Amino acid sequence: MLPSKTCTKDFCLLADIAETTELERVEALADILQEIPRFMDILRCIRDLQIRDGWLVSGGIYQTIWNVITDRPIDHGIKDYDVIYFDGRDLSYEGEDAVIQQVQSALPDLRELLEVRNQARVHLWYEQRFGRPYRPLDCAMDSLTTYAARTHAVAAQLGKDDQICIHAPFGLANISAMRLVPNYSQPNPETYAEKAARMKALWPELEIVPWDVSAASG
Repeated sequence: MLPSKTCTKDFCLLADIAETTELERVEALADILQEIPRFMDILRCIRDLQIRDGWLVSGGIYQTIWNVITDRPIDHGIKDYDVIYFDGRDLSYEGEDAVIQQVQSALPDLRELLEVRNQARVHLWYEQRFGRPYRPLDCAMDSLTTYAARTHAVAAQLGKDDQICIHAPFGLANISAMRLVPNYSQPNPETYAEKAARMKALWPELEIVPWDVSAASG
Protein backbone atom coordinates (compact mmCIF):
# COMPACT_ATOMS: atom_id res chain seq x y z
CA MET A 1 0.00 0.00 0.00
CA LEU A 2 1.27 3.47 -0.90
CA PRO A 3 1.81 6.10 1.79
CA SER A 4 -1.52 7.85 2.41
CA LYS A 5 -0.06 11.32 2.94
CA THR A 6 1.92 11.41 -0.26
CA CYS A 7 -0.12 9.66 -2.95
CA THR A 8 -2.21 12.80 -3.54
CA LYS A 9 0.74 15.18 -3.78
CA ASP A 10 1.15 17.07 -7.02
CA PHE A 11 4.56 15.81 -8.07
CA CYS A 12 4.38 17.74 -11.32
CA LEU A 13 4.20 20.89 -9.23
CA LEU A 14 7.03 19.71 -6.99
CA ALA A 15 9.16 19.14 -10.08
CA ASP A 16 8.65 22.76 -11.18
CA ILE A 17 11.45 24.75 -9.59
CA ALA A 18 9.70 27.99 -10.50
CA GLU A 19 6.56 27.09 -8.57
CA THR A 20 7.83 25.16 -5.57
CA THR A 21 10.81 25.32 -3.25
CA GLU A 22 13.41 22.71 -2.41
CA LEU A 23 12.08 22.74 1.15
CA GLU A 24 8.68 21.60 -0.13
CA ARG A 25 10.34 18.75 -2.01
CA VAL A 26 12.33 17.77 1.08
CA GLU A 27 9.16 17.73 3.18
CA ALA A 28 7.36 15.60 0.58
CA LEU A 29 10.19 13.06 0.57
CA ALA A 30 10.27 12.95 4.37
CA ASP A 31 6.50 12.31 4.39
CA ILE A 32 7.00 9.31 2.09
CA LEU A 33 9.79 7.78 4.14
CA GLN A 34 8.04 8.28 7.46
CA GLU A 35 5.11 6.16 6.34
CA ILE A 36 7.13 3.17 5.14
CA PRO A 37 8.05 0.78 7.99
CA ARG A 38 10.97 -0.72 6.07
CA PHE A 39 12.60 2.68 5.64
CA MET A 40 12.11 3.66 9.23
CA ASP A 41 13.57 0.34 10.38
CA ILE A 42 16.73 0.98 8.34
CA LEU A 43 17.04 4.59 9.45
CA ARG A 44 16.56 3.67 13.12
CA CYS A 45 19.12 0.88 12.77
CA ILE A 46 21.74 3.30 11.39
CA ARG A 47 21.04 5.73 14.21
CA ASP A 48 20.75 3.24 17.05
CA LEU A 49 23.93 1.39 16.10
CA GLN A 50 25.64 4.81 16.05
CA ILE A 51 27.19 4.08 12.68
CA ARG A 52 29.68 6.84 12.04
CA ASP A 53 28.30 9.36 9.49
CA GLY A 54 25.74 6.75 8.43
CA TRP A 55 23.05 7.37 5.79
CA LEU A 56 20.51 5.53 3.66
CA VAL A 57 21.13 6.64 0.07
CA SER A 58 20.27 6.47 -3.60
CA GLY A 59 18.08 3.89 -5.34
CA GLY A 60 15.95 2.69 -2.47
CA ILE A 61 14.94 6.31 -1.90
CA TYR A 62 14.31 7.79 -5.35
CA GLN A 63 12.83 4.57 -6.73
CA THR A 64 10.33 4.53 -3.88
CA ILE A 65 9.26 8.05 -4.87
CA TRP A 66 8.80 6.91 -8.46
CA ASN A 67 6.62 4.04 -7.23
CA VAL A 68 4.49 6.51 -5.31
CA ILE A 69 4.20 8.79 -8.34
CA THR A 70 3.25 5.93 -10.69
CA ASP A 71 1.06 4.09 -8.18
CA ARG A 72 3.16 0.93 -8.28
CA PRO A 73 3.90 -1.44 -5.36
CA ILE A 74 6.19 0.36 -2.95
CA ASP A 75 9.09 -2.08 -3.46
CA HIS A 76 8.76 -2.36 -7.26
CA GLY A 77 12.18 -2.45 -8.95
CA ILE A 78 14.19 -1.95 -5.76
CA LYS A 79 17.03 -4.47 -5.73
CA ASP A 80 18.80 -3.22 -2.60
CA TYR A 81 19.04 -0.52 0.06
CA ASP A 82 22.37 1.27 0.15
CA VAL A 83 23.70 2.17 3.59
CA ILE A 84 26.87 4.24 3.53
CA TYR A 85 29.05 5.52 6.33
CA PHE A 86 32.42 7.16 6.78
CA ASP A 87 34.98 5.88 9.26
CA GLY A 88 38.52 6.94 8.45
CA ARG A 89 39.83 5.34 11.64
CA ASP A 90 39.62 1.86 10.16
CA LEU A 91 40.14 1.38 6.42
CA SER A 92 40.38 -2.41 6.61
CA TYR A 93 37.99 -4.80 4.90
CA GLU A 94 37.59 -6.54 8.26
CA GLY A 95 36.42 -3.31 9.89
CA GLU A 96 33.86 -2.73 7.16
CA ASP A 97 32.69 -6.33 7.33
CA ALA A 98 32.09 -5.98 11.07
CA VAL A 99 29.72 -3.07 10.40
CA ILE A 100 28.00 -5.05 7.64
CA GLN A 101 27.41 -7.91 10.08
CA GLN A 102 26.07 -5.50 12.70
CA VAL A 103 23.52 -4.04 10.32
CA GLN A 104 22.47 -7.41 8.91
CA SER A 105 22.06 -8.86 12.40
CA ALA A 106 19.91 -5.91 13.46
CA LEU A 107 17.70 -6.26 10.36
CA PRO A 108 17.56 -10.01 9.62
CA ASP A 109 14.44 -9.72 7.43
CA LEU A 110 16.29 -7.30 5.13
CA ARG A 111 19.65 -9.04 5.30
CA GLU A 112 19.82 -9.89 1.58
CA LEU A 113 18.73 -6.40 0.52
CA LEU A 114 21.25 -4.35 2.49
CA GLU A 115 24.40 -2.99 0.84
CA VAL A 116 26.69 -1.45 3.48
CA ARG A 117 29.92 0.36 2.51
CA ASN A 118 32.52 2.50 4.27
CA GLN A 119 33.08 5.48 1.97
CA ALA A 120 36.44 6.21 3.59
CA ARG A 121 37.95 3.17 1.87
CA VAL A 122 36.29 3.23 -1.58
CA HIS A 123 39.40 4.71 -3.21
CA LEU A 124 41.37 1.61 -2.11
CA TRP A 125 39.42 -0.79 -4.33
CA TYR A 126 37.57 1.33 -6.90
CA GLU A 127 40.27 1.49 -9.62
CA GLN A 128 40.90 -2.24 -9.55
CA ARG A 129 37.19 -2.91 -9.95
CA PHE A 130 36.20 -0.17 -12.42
CA GLY A 131 39.46 0.64 -14.19
CA ARG A 132 39.72 4.32 -13.27
CA PRO A 133 41.00 6.18 -10.21
CA TYR A 134 38.77 7.49 -7.45
CA ARG A 135 39.87 10.26 -5.14
CA PRO A 136 39.75 9.77 -1.36
CA LEU A 137 36.51 11.18 0.00
CA ASP A 138 36.12 13.66 2.85
CA CYS A 139 32.84 12.38 4.32
CA ALA A 140 29.94 10.10 3.47
CA MET A 141 28.02 12.86 1.67
CA ASP A 142 31.03 13.62 -0.51
CA SER A 143 30.34 10.33 -2.30
CA LEU A 144 26.96 11.58 -3.60
CA THR A 145 28.73 14.02 -5.90
CA THR A 146 30.40 11.11 -7.74
CA TYR A 147 27.26 9.13 -8.65
CA ALA A 148 26.64 8.44 -12.35
CA ALA A 149 23.42 10.48 -12.30
CA ARG A 150 22.62 13.66 -10.42
CA THR A 151 19.20 12.11 -9.81
CA HIS A 152 20.80 9.32 -7.79
CA ALA A 153 22.33 11.73 -5.28
CA VAL A 154 19.93 11.65 -2.35
CA ALA A 155 20.40 10.55 1.26
CA ALA A 156 18.36 10.25 4.43
CA GLN A 157 19.32 10.11 8.09
CA LEU A 158 17.20 9.93 11.25
CA GLY A 159 17.75 12.34 14.12
CA LYS A 160 17.29 11.64 17.82
CA ASP A 161 13.86 13.27 17.61
CA ASP A 162 12.81 10.87 14.82
CA GLN A 163 12.91 13.71 12.30
CA ILE A 164 14.31 12.74 8.91
CA CYS A 165 17.22 14.75 7.54
CA ILE A 166 17.46 14.79 3.73
CA HIS A 167 20.63 15.61 1.79
CA ALA A 168 20.57 16.07 -1.99
CA PRO A 169 23.52 18.05 -3.41
CA PHE A 170 21.80 18.52 -6.79
CA GLY A 171 18.31 19.01 -5.40
CA LEU A 172 15.21 16.83 -5.64
CA ALA A 173 13.41 18.34 -8.65
CA ASN A 174 14.68 15.71 -11.08
CA ILE A 175 13.45 12.92 -8.82
CA SER A 176 9.99 14.51 -8.63
CA ALA A 177 10.01 14.94 -12.41
CA MET A 178 11.08 11.31 -12.99
CA ARG A 179 14.02 12.59 -14.99
CA LEU A 180 17.44 10.92 -15.04
CA VAL A 181 20.23 13.48 -15.51
CA PRO A 182 23.94 12.67 -16.03
CA ASN A 183 26.59 13.68 -13.53
CA TYR A 184 29.81 14.57 -15.33
CA SER A 185 32.08 14.66 -12.30
CA GLN A 186 33.12 11.10 -13.16
CA PRO A 187 33.78 9.76 -16.71
CA ASN A 188 31.02 7.23 -16.33
CA PRO A 189 28.88 7.02 -19.52
CA GLU A 190 28.79 3.22 -19.52
CA THR A 191 27.45 3.00 -15.99
CA TYR A 192 24.96 5.77 -16.69
CA ALA A 193 23.67 4.03 -19.83
CA GLU A 194 23.42 0.68 -18.04
CA LYS A 195 21.47 2.11 -15.12
CA ALA A 196 19.28 4.21 -17.42
CA ALA A 197 18.29 1.14 -19.47
CA ARG A 198 17.42 -0.86 -16.38
CA MET A 199 15.34 1.92 -14.86
CA LYS A 200 13.55 2.77 -18.11
CA ALA A 201 12.44 -0.86 -18.36
CA LEU A 202 11.04 -0.73 -14.83
CA TRP A 203 9.59 2.80 -15.01
CA PRO A 204 8.66 3.51 -18.67
CA GLU A 205 7.51 7.00 -17.66
CA LEU A 206 11.09 7.96 -16.87
CA GLU A 207 12.72 10.67 -18.98
CA ILE A 208 16.36 9.88 -19.77
CA VAL A 209 18.63 12.83 -20.48
CA PRO A 210 21.36 11.44 -22.79
CA TRP A 211 25.00 11.54 -21.78
CA ASP A 212 26.52 14.53 -23.59
CA VAL A 213 30.12 13.77 -24.56
CA SER A 214 30.91 17.43 -25.19
CA ALA A 215 29.54 18.43 -21.79
CA ALA A 216 31.55 15.68 -20.12
CA SER A 217 34.78 16.74 -21.79
CA GLY A 218 34.14 20.38 -21.05
